[in-house]
Amino acid sequence: MAADKKSRYEIIVGTDSQKFDKDSFDFVSALIVHRVGFGGIYFWKREIIKKKMSLKERIYTEATFSLQTAETFIKFLKTNGISRYNIQIHVDIGHNGETRAMIAEVVGMIRGSGYQIKIKPESYAASKVADRYT
Repeated sequence: MAADKKSRYEIIVGTDSQKFDKDSFDFVSALIVHRVGFGGIYFWKREIIKKKMSLKERIYTEATFSLQTAETFIKFLKTNGISRYNIQIHVDIGHNGETRAMIAEVVGMIRGSGYQIKIKPESYAASKVADRYT
């Protein structure tokens, strides 16, 4: 991004989780840097949490990890002299399934933190990229 400051970039963050064993969950956060018209690159990190969790707690944990990843990346951008960025958070919830009751809460949390948000089926950072590594 620093080498080509004139290009338009989309920065997308998403987290997905899967049950790892009886009382553990595998959380993977993905950060995608898309140089519009020229492709992109993504990075991911894993965190395993050993704790029983309800679906609601897992979704909030996913959203929190995405917010933390976005904040860390913003610090990196500022340190490298990049001041133009627009970050989207993709969450693995949608109008179908058990997570539909949480849409208003999670969307409000992300928007209240100052980020754009996408849910399924548009939330590919969570449901496709991060999901690939869980």
